[in-house]
Amino acid sequence: MVGPLLLRSLWSASKSSPSSSSHSSRLRTYLSPLRAFSTAAASASSVSPNESLDPTRLRNVAVIAHVDHGKTTLMDRLLRQCGADIPHERAMDSNSLERERGITIASKVTSISWKENELNMVDTPGHADFGGEVERVVGMVEGAVLVVDAGEGPLAQTKFVLAKALKYGLRPILLLNKVDRPAVSEERCDEVESLVFDLFANLGATEEQLDFPVLYASAKEGWASSTFTKDPPADAKNMSQLLDAIIRHVPPPNASLDVPFQMLVSMMEKDFYLGRILTGRVSSGVIRVGDRVHGLRITDSGTEKIEEGKVLKLMKKKGTIMVLIDSAGAGDIISMAGMTKPSIGHTLANPEHGLVFIAFKDALYSDVTTALPTVELDPPTISMTFGVNDSPLAGRDGTHLTGGRIGDRLMAEAETNLAINVLPGLAETYEVQGRGELQLGILIENMRREGFELSVSPPKVIVMWDMLLSNVVHRSYFKMESAFTFTWYKTEKGVKLEPIEEVTIEVNEEHVGLVLEALSHRRAEVMDMGPVAGNDGRSKITLTCPSRGLVGYRSVFSSDTRGTGFMHRAFLKYEKYRGPLGNVRKGVLISMGYGSITAHALMSLEARGILFVAPGLEAYDGMIIGEHSRDTDLDVNPVRAKELNNIRAASKDENVKLSPPRLMTLEEAIGYVASDELIEVTPKAIRLRKRYLDVNKRKTMSKRPKE
Repeated sequence: MVGPLLLRSLWSASKSSPSSSSHSSRLRTYLSPLRAFSTAAASASSVSPNESLDPTRLRNVAVIAHVDHGKTTLMDRLLRQCGADIPHERAMDSNSLERERGITIASKVTSISWKENELNMVDTPGHADFGGEVERVVGMVEGAVLVVDAGEGPLAQTKFVLAKALKYGLRPILLLNKVDRPAVSEERCDEVESLVFDLFANLGATEEQLDFPVLYASAKEGWASSTFTKDPPADAKNMSQLLDAIIRHVPPPNASLDVPFQMLVSMMEKDFYLGRILTGRVSSGVIRVGDRVHGLRITDSGTEKIEEGKVLKLMKKKGTIMVLIDSAGAGDIISMAGMTKPSIGHTLANPEHGLVFIAFKDALYSDVTTALPTVELDPPTISMTFGVNDSPLAGRDGTHLTGGRIGDRLMAEAETNLAINVLPGLAETYEVQGRGELQLGILIENMRREGFELSVSPPKVIVMWDMLLSNVVHRSYFKMESAFTFTWYKTEKGVKLEPIEEVTIEVNEEHVGLVLEALSHRRAEVMDMGPVAGNDGRSKITLTCPSRGLVGYRSVFSSDTRGTGFMHRAFLKYEKYRGPLGNVRKGVLISMGYGSITAHALMSLEARGILFVAPGLEAYDGMIIGEHSRDTDLDVNPVRAKELNNIRAASKDENVKLSPPRLMTLEEAIGYVASDELIEVTPKAIRLRKRYLDVNKRKTMSKRPKE
């Protein structure tokens, strides 16, 4: 601060003096040592590229794949290979829901050391509903490891994650996993490699990207090899060849330590003590603990500064633990605490490195005010309405009941998850937009575990009306001060568009007819069909189907194939509306009484359809207790008790034997409910109910024309 203040005072003195020319010459002679002092101070404050900050030692790599192709198991073996302490299998799945369901929900970053190099590894989800996690982190890395099951080959989500990697100019390393399976041969691996090459070519890969290295691995056994083998030598049963390939083929970050600090926030989490923890890749410069940083965001009018703060802590995850660091350089992926307003999509910049002497009379601090480009996302495909639980059983289980608490929780989720968009509605309701049933189901499950009670509407597909003539229109959204871009696909003026998904199905041959018949009612169109290589009696079908047709189909598919089928889906594009769906669900049994459900009443209702409840549970007017055997709804009384009298019967009472009820999970309930129904979610129960509980109100509303 001495240099600019002293220069400014000297300039004021020169303006007030009558002999300004003589004074200016003196000032020029006085200024030369001052400039030398400022340059020396700036060079002393800058950090020389020492060993710990050298970008050439870094490799930033994302592990991408289809669901269940072995990403997280591969990460476990890489961590163990580099000496990290693994407390349990699937160590990167730190969320309780991830461990319960066996899937990766959120992207995670960790670093490992290998041969004097530091590898920042990003584990990404493989399910299509969590594609936003892939989109927001793929820009942080310079390379990717594409994991493909050698038996199944590339599937729908493989195409999605590969397209994102190629879009950012990454040159993936192909890793054919599970080659130790008996059905996998060298010929099968060559066939899968050809399929992956065709996928690269169809996605517009460059010649350099098409020349991808291929490795063979068994993540379960903990080895990788550059040549095909099922049983490598004992000294080669490790991941060293994969790690060496990453060092050779993934370039180091192209970043400079001598320019001002900038970092794009790609992840955010909240800590009770530290507040917001912002994670991202340092694009340029050096950051230290105690540095002053600005939070920047891009608006329609330009770059806007949203906060000025101080770096309280710098952290980096090494293995499975988070360690504190003093400084970080360009190209590294770090976490930072100390800011309260920036979130995902914002830029953090260090203003202290922006000292620029523009002219003698205008010497001042010039802050770094350029924000980095934001993350581009695909549009959401479905929406659900969250509201207050207003059933007669409300308030018995949960602790967060009001619309305000629900809204705050949803806004906090939208801040950390770019793929979810929250729009406030009427009467304390919120429209939540996302990629699929599973993604929104995970959000609802987390909320109910936190003590929330809420009512949820059935998923509704986001359909657009094209009112423009252009082929592609980009619209910018600003959600919770997080900037991101959706791309809407357009065709002609006045055309109704809906999201289309690519579906890959693998079933036994005896179930093909049943599956195709069910999907034909859901407006699906078959693109390809053929036998599965290496599996006699199995067929693989590729279809395109509207997202609304796939809502609730997964449970039907599991039932039709007796649990032997596999179905994978991924968003493909927006296409012309395919028309109304066929009859995909029967009517329901609706309670017309309030009280405890009795076995005596259920015994007489079993012939009417499939029951969802057991004796002893509470029921109320308008609650759905089962599925009717016909296409119409039926009002029944499940709380009717057996009448007692003083007449003694000759025979004793018959024992009541009931079939086990059909208990629905949250995802099954989301796919089951119709447009006039709601899901009542509490920490202890999941119930289905009609939107209007009164039977007369339901009859009145049923006569109104549907939207």
